Amino acid sequence: MPDQHNSISSSLYSALERHGQIKTISLPRMQGELVLIYFEELTDLKLIRRHITEPLQELLQSDLPLEALIHHIPLEQQGPVKQRSAIIEHLIAGWTYVYGIHEPDGYLFNTRKSIQRSPSKPEVESQIMGPQIAFTESLETNRALLRQYLPDPNLRFETFRIGEHTRTEVQLLYMEGKAREADVKLLKERLSKVNEDGITDTSMLLQSIDDDPRSLFPQMVPSERLDRVILNLTGGKLVVMMDGTPSALISPSPFFDFFKSAEDDYLRRNMAMFLRLLRTLAIFISVFFTPMYVAALTYHYQLIPSNMLVPLAQSRSKVPFPPLMEALLLEFIIELLREAGARLPTKVGQTMGIVGGIVIGQAAVQAGFTSNILIIIVALAALSSFITPVYLMGAAIRILRFPMLLLAGWLGAVGIMIGVSFLILHLLRLSTIGHSYMYPLYPMNLGMMKKSKRAWQKRTTQDIFEEPAGDRT
Repeated sequence: MPDQHNSISSSLYSALERHGQIKTISLPRMQGELVLIYFEELTDLKLIRRHITEPLQELLQSDLPLEALIHHIPLEQQGPVKQRSAIIEHLIAGWTYVYGIHEPDGYLFNTRKSIQRSPSKPEVESQIMGPQIAFTESLETNRALLRQYLPDPNLRFETFRIGEHTRTEVQLLYMEGKAREADVKLLKERLSKVNEDGITDTSMLLQSIDDDPRSLFPQMVPSERLDRVILNLTGGKLVVMMDGTPSALISPSPFFDFFKSAEDDYLRRNMAMFLRLLRTLAIFISVFFTPMYVAALTYHYQLIPSNMLVPLAQSRSKVPFPPLMEALLLEFIIELLREAGARLPTKVGQTMGIVGGIVIGQAAVQAGFTSNILIIIVALAALSSFITPVYLMGAAIRILRFPMLLLAGWLGAVGIMIGVSFLILHLLRLSTIGHSYMYPLYPMNLGMMKKSKRAWQKRTTQDIFEEPAGDRT
């Protein structure tokens, strides 16, 4: 245990020992010894030797006070430090504490060991055109990437610590002068109130800062792409980043932002509009195709064209289940295959998904559990759900199929309309950090809908959500 007359008390030293193996180095000098304390497994030992011990050893024989010696150390430092809690917190984070015998105060130096991977290609949001740079799990690296590709002095970083024990670092990013002050203030308040331990990813943080965490629909777009984050920052939106995760949260994010791919910005306008219309059509196919089949076969045979009745009757002649049970069985099998493929290694998962779908589908038809036509419809609906660029929204759309199926089997087309009505009411009630979730459909803004994607990017969030009433129709 160190001398009782130095700046660290015996109780503090005992507390440090309880946190793990600590290391001390004593350097003799004219006015007493200098002591370095750090956690060996958390610190960069080469950094300590090169920038702390070697410079200090060259100056120890001088009669300079500790405060003067500290200025010769070329590292990020905090000092003088007296609070026991601050010292322990920084030591656990990889810092080194330097104090002198008979000195009233000590100093902290950032010697944290950097354990991180280099930026690589996006894995979740892969695309052909545009920059192929994705964020990493290191917040420092992500911040450096943003500074490199967005060298604007108006870019602001607000830092928060969440979790009483984990103390995870979270940063709020925005462009001063473009982002709405009310949005920045609201998101600051929400981040400052988050005090849950164990939040290791922005998808978990999203559930604590959404306008309606109970909703099936996410209200912020997660993204791992550097270019997408930069485009949204320059457009006046806010970005939340967290240490330990490669994904950032973009807000405000209306409903239709979840169906925009980062690649749309690199395509011609007509091509991008076609792809967005295709994704919009895929939503309706995924949610309503199978329920419409169940409703038509159960209650509304008169809606089926006469030349399709015979093939449908022949296809279902050996099926012992009603259309609802048949559809639920196939949807359940599709979800099992999707979940199994996602949990297996990449190559094995892809093979299992393809082979499993073919084998199970063919066997189900031959055994009389389902019809060929329903297999085509369910496969098309499942394929359409994967077109959505944002995974969280795609998962929400897949889940919506099940209540729609139950309503279709219970009340037919009336049940589908009831489900659609509740869905529309729910979407109209949602908001994204105070803004309408269904903008520009609600409130209606045809002028904004006609704007090109370039014009949308050039306008700030304040311009979009605070237009004069005369500009809205």
